[in-house]
Amino acid sequence: MNKAVFLDRDGVINVDLGYVSTAADFHFMDGIFHFCRTMQEKGYIIIVVTNQAGIAREYYTETDFHMLNDWMLGQFERHGVSITKTYYCPYHFEHGIGKYKIDSPDRKPNPGMILRASKEFDINLPGSILVGDKDDDMLAAYRAGMGRLFFLQGKYNYTCTDFPYDVCNNFDEILLKLFAD
Repeated sequence: MNKAVFLDRDGVINVDLGYVSTAADFHFMDGIFHFCRTMQEKGYIIIVVTNQAGIAREYYTETDFHMLNDWMLGQFERHGVSITKTYYCPYHFEHGIGKYKIDSPDRKPNPGMILRASKEFDINLPGSILVGDKDDDMLAAYRAGMGRLFFLQGKYNYTCTDFPYDVCNNFDEILLKLFAD
């Protein structure tokens, strides 16, 4: 079985400016490339799991999302990082418009994207980690049975107290907590 690092996108991979949909507005978080390269060297595959309510709200299209995602993946490749796959949820049960207004099992805090990745790539979830910046990220990973959860401090405060996870200020802190031995 594979072990994986699951990454949220906005607030983890890039600065969360709110509904980022173009490369011009996409600013990578400090340390993300080094973190991902280190995790790959330790034998982890890297999976992106991202809610994309901007699609549901019609702020941008799925085509826009795919164009930005392809650009993002290219930037990772240029920095020696291979992203195995990006899973995204374009639905929102309350604010979605038209076909996007559904309660999807993929929308975090539901674990659908994580569970699909686990099946597709034979991932050992208890041996895997998630880095997120919202309670919904933590809940999705916990519900999926993921082994280690990291809340990256930033735009949002953590409020979940029902299960353990580490709160970190940056990627170097996460690496220290993982590999301090």
